[in-house]
Amino acid sequence: MAIETVDARILSKLAEYDSATVQNAGIVARGGYVGAEMDYSGPGLARMVGSGVVVGYAVTGELSPITEPESYLDWNEFHDQIMYAGAPVIVVLKDADPVPGRGAIIGDGMAYRFTAMGAVGAVVDGNARDVPGIEKAGLDLWATGKVPGHGPFHLLRHSGPVDIRGLKVSQGDILVCDGDGVARVAIEDAKAVVEACMDVRGRESSAHDKFSRPISMGEYKDWKKESS
Repeated sequence: MAIETVDARILSKLAEYDSATVQNAGIVARGGYVGAEMDYSGPGLARMVGSGVVVGYAVTGELSPITEPESYLDWNEFHDQIMYAGAPVIVVLKDADPVPGRGAIIGDGMAYRFTAMGAVGAVVDGNARDVPGIEKAGLDLWATGKVPGHGPFHLLRHSGPVDIRGLKVSQGDILVCDGDGVARVAIEDAKAVVEACMDVRGRESSAHDKFSRPISMGEYKDWKKESS
């Protein structure tokens, strides 16, 4: 059940960059834009717990927190995906209920279990509850909202692709998460993205430096020539 991983040093390097830099670097590494659904999360996903950058491998699941489904899976099947991953995991949960957005799909009890099994964060397209407890559990959290409860609570599917606020996440994808949201890095692109991050950071630093003070008309004209 272990997932495909990259050298741990690559993961550590990605954690040195914010999600925006990683998304820009992905464009450089691939030689052009891809659809936003393959690249970064859309609006509506907010960081609720933690600070800084969190990087890990996606372990995905879809839940029904309100409606009793005809069939559902044993939660231990999902726990196995985290426990046997052999790497830092970001739990990625999707509210797939027929009445989406009404019930919570993560709480503090789950956070304690996930953290103990090796999860470093949770990205939830749905609602959370017990957020102070999730913080005490040490699990960084991104979610779309908060509610205090849920109904029948079941795991419908796991390990498949899910849509998280417009971002398509597959099991094993590398996710770089911070206050802006989530940037996705495919395993096969990870090394190239890290290399591109250094270039992107260098160019941005130079530009920020240039415009950190008022510029003269001559400097402005020189900059236009350089950037055209």
